[in-house]
Amino acid sequence: MATVTFPPSSLSTPPKPHFPKPSKTLIHLPSPKFSFSKPAFNLKTLNPILSQSPAPLRLSNTTSDLIAYDNSVPVPVPVPSRSLKSRLHDGETLYGLFLLSFSPTLAEIAGLAGYDFVVVDMEHGHGGVSDALPCLHALAATRTPAIIRLPESCPTWAKKALDLGPQGIMFPMIDSPKLARKAVSYCRFPPAGVRGSAHTVVRASSYGIDAGYLSNYEEELLIMCQVESEEAVKKIEDIAAVDGVDCIQMGPMDLSASMGYLWDPGNKKEGAYLAGFAMPHDSPDDLRSRGYHMVSGAVDVGLFRSAAVEDVKKFKMGLKEASDDEKENAKEDEKYWSEVGLEEAEAGELEFIAMGSSFCHSQDKLTNFFSNDAVMVLTFQI
Repeated sequence: MATVTFPPSSLSTPPKPHFPKPSKTLIHLPSPKFSFSKPAFNLKTLNPILSQSPAPLRLSNTTSDLIAYDNSVPVPVPVPSRSLKSRLHDGETLYGLFLLSFSPTLAEIAGLAGYDFVVVDMEHGHGGVSDALPCLHALAATRTPAIIRLPESCPTWAKKALDLGPQGIMFPMIDSPKLARKAVSYCRFPPAGVRGSAHTVVRASSYGIDAGYLSNYEEELLIMCQVESEEAVKKIEDIAAVDGVDCIQMGPMDLSASMGYLWDPGNKKEGAYLAGFAMPHDSPDDLRSRGYHMVSGAVDVGLFRSAAVEDVKKFKMGLKEASDDEKENAKEDEKYWSEVGLEEAEAGELEFIAMGSSFCHSQDKLTNFFSNDAVMVLTFQI
């Protein structure tokens, strides 16, 4: 038997791996120098636009995971849009929309359509704070200021709404100067008010990135008090005079109800006020001509309802018209063929008529068949 042998070196001793020596041209990076610096941002609270790329970051050699912007390099320069308060101060008339659907898509469409502001309505809309936030995101993308209307005037609702970062907040059912002062206090941090503070982590301060939030939030925020009762109308001047109240919003439906005109909001006794909601009897142009500076002309749900109803109505009307035309054409056809059949039969051109199971082969009985409720007439032309 033949035996195959291998050299000892090929099996018993594996070849040693060969590693090339490091080239002299390799660059050895030095260890990073670690430093910790304060944020260099000085952003406005609302909708900042960055004019250049963010500054590079430096790592920290501490146990903290925080990363700060370096003050030694250029920082983004915000280009803020004009706030609602500044535009009102300049005498502009602003036109807005109430959002009850809590649909971010409709909010975005409203912003792209050109509304000056959108009121996210938590009083009569179905949504709460978590539903309002996506709407604020959508409005911010279109650079449209958001106003949140609270479900009730209390510090808890005000705190949660303000932390979302709207440009304005609307307090319902403010019937006296005392309630107005309370509403203002809900919007101010101590010692000026009672608002709870979490400004280092909430959206209103850009999650703590806006280092100037505490110094400018009062200037940016529009505080609106709704006058919705006859009692409040009598005290309207005192309510408007409360320090911190920027805008009086008329509530025509509740006001009319409190005066005994629930189904007739046109019967109102108040004069011209700063903000109001247009009604069928009181158009946006009417409000503007009386001196209103903020006019809300529609509700998103109402706009969609009207468009949807009109769309369906148009289609149904088209179906009805088509059906009426078909019926008219059918009557004309029936009349035509009845007259033609009778004329041909009397001329001797009809030779076969069938009615149920009865048959007639004689031209003499044609008149009798036509006069005795014939159901089916078959004609054969020879």
